[in-house]
Amino acid sequence: MKWTVQQLNALKTKGIKIDEMVDVSDLKEMDREIRDVSLVHVMGEATFSNHSVTFLLKISGDMVLPCSRTLADVKLSFQTETSETFKFHDWIGFDGDDDVHDIENDTLDLLPYIKQAILLEIPLQIFSEGLEGEAPPSGNDWELLTEENKKERIDPRLADLAKFFDDK
Repeated sequence: MKWTVQQLNALKTKGIKIDEMVDVSDLKEMDREIRDVSLVHVMGEATFSNHSVTFLLKISGDMVLPCSRTLADVKLSFQTETSETFKFHDWIGFDGDDDVHDIENDTLDLLPYIKQAILLEIPLQIFSEGLEGEAPPSGNDWELLTEENKKERIDPRLADLAKFFDDK
């Protein structure tokens, strides 16, 4: 998904259609929360103006993230749309609120922008469903407290105090 400026100029009249499966597995190194990511389907097209090119992209795929509660694997399907505009010349001016990118080294590479759009799809919290995602009832030096066992449970440090009022 790379084009040189010369290739883009040659494709101005013909246009660019994109329908590819892209490997973005190096996202696992960029964000440690991502445990796995599938091949990503990228569809879209490019529209040209005199001084810029705009890519309208639809990105979809699956990734595996840890459950916020239990750290169990949770599969998340995502689908997002993004619009990325690149200007051909440095001297071209755009309005301040426009998000326009420069073409570096006369080569336009869409992959970093696709990865950025995927990273923005990661939710702050995700929870697994079903029994396989339930938290274990206890672990090393800890125990899960629920409302039921919280009432019956006596703190072991205060267990002797409970005997204080018992009749002998």
